[in-house]
Order: sequence, then structure tokens, then C-alpha cells
Amino acid sequence: MMENYSDIINLSRPESKNRNHMSILNRAAQFAPFAALTGYAAAVSETGRLTEKKHELSSDEIAIIERRINFLIKNEINENIKIKYFKKDERKSGGKYLEIEDQLKKFDDLNLVLTLESGLQINFEDLYYIGPEEIFEGDCCD
Repeated sequence: MMENYSDIINLSRPESKNRNHMSILNRAAQFAPFAALTGYAAAVSETGRLTEKKHELSSDEIAIIERRINFLIKNEINENIKIKYFKKDERKSGGKYLEIEDQLKKFDDLNLVLTLESGLQINFEDLYYIGPEEIFEGDCCD
């Protein structure tokens, strides 16, 4: 069988006179995966990302949070408090509940904003819980 090609087996590969030789990088790009819809994977991922609905507090729950904030300010409590609050999602409806432990720095009565020592500011309407319960012993805040 080799004798059939003996006249061309040792010849170099023919090169085109009309086109330049393609680099290895460009040849590899021809075989790379093709994403027909740019951004489609990101959109599917974003759609699949779950958010929570904000829980509307009752008037009693709001009153407890107000009393606890007043207690912290009045008694100048310099301990870490546990705060659970709602953070609105920037891209879609809903958001998520976050917990943080920090010290209360101040409460802005006019704008209803809680400022923590870390600099984080939380709107009163986004507060869900302030604790721990041990700080608010007795009849002060429940």
C-alpha cells in the first residue's frame, strides 16, 4: 500500500498563495465553544437566584423594636446587639434577611435610620429583630 504514495509521501504540505498561514491561537478559536445568545447564561442564573418577600411587622412588633431602641439609647448600652434586617435586592423584587452583631452608635429620629459602630445604616422600616433578649430583661421592651 505504501508504494502507491511513494511519490508524494516526502513532499511538504502545500501552502495557499491567496491566504496567510493561520496562527495556532486563531485555529484554536475555531473550535472554541459558541455562545449563540450572549448573556443568556447570566440571565438564567439571575432568574434562578431566590429572593425573600419582606415580612410586614405588626404594630406590636414595631412597638417592641421602638422600645428596644429607646432602651439602648437611654441606658447607653455599649454591648454588641444582634440585629436582623431586610436588605432589598437591587435587581429584582424582594431581597434577603441579614443578621449582624454590632454596637448602636446613634438613631436618627427624623429620618428613622439606625447607625451602627461599623458605619452600617439601617432604615427603621427594614428592622425585623433587635436582641439578644438578655439585654432587655424585665418589662422594659416586650
